Amino acid sequence: MKLKKYVLTLFYVVSATAVVSAQYKEPEKKDKVEIFRPEMAFDSLLAKKMLAKGTAVIKGVAFTRQKHPLGYGVPLSPRILANKIKIVLFPITPYFEEWYQLRKDKESIRRKRFVYLSDQAYRYRLEAITNSDGEFTFPDMKPGKYFLQGMLDYTLRGTYNAYTGSGYNDYGGRTDYYQEKEYYKNIQDRIEVFVEVKENGETVKVKLH
Repeated sequence: MKLKKYVLTLFYVVSATAVVSAQYKEPEKKDKVEIFRPEMAFDSLLAKKMLAKGTAVIKGVAFTRQKHPLGYGVPLSPRILANKIKIVLFPITPYFEEWYQLRKDKESIRRKRFVYLSDQAYRYRLEAITNSDGEFTFPDMKPGKYFLQGMLDYTLRGTYNAYTGSGYNDYGGRTDYYQEKEYYKNIQDRIEVFVEVKENGETVKVKLH
């Protein structure tokens, strides 16, 4: 009897060990980030020549418009001016054109796919800082084509109805109660525009949004 009890105990121990050793822990998924860059070699001499001093001026105002929480535009929404943000200007070289087309074809923030300029290409740029009205100026520009970009941060404010409870009457009827509450969401808009300076001495006015 004792032998049988011992055998049964050993069986349960072995079985429990077998079950534990068979457990498999599923690994967490790793976020895969894809980076794309133009294959064309960057021509620094051309970029330097395009950014040499001229006598034209690019003047503009940078702004965005408040969007719906789902991401689409809201008609007639007021301007949100770019208050003291950095605006960068790049010359439109063949390398830059390839980068921009690659971005249109490949970029997807949701899918973590990004298109970068090379470090060397990024160095060949001009910068301006907006005032509190979103106004900016690039003086001493030569005739040519340029790309302007800024990152504008703002806070989206909205309301929603929050469920607070239910009430019941003597006949089994139910009434749900809601209270309006506010929410805030931080948004970053990438604002961009292409600009062409046709001749020396002119002032080109742009809206960057």
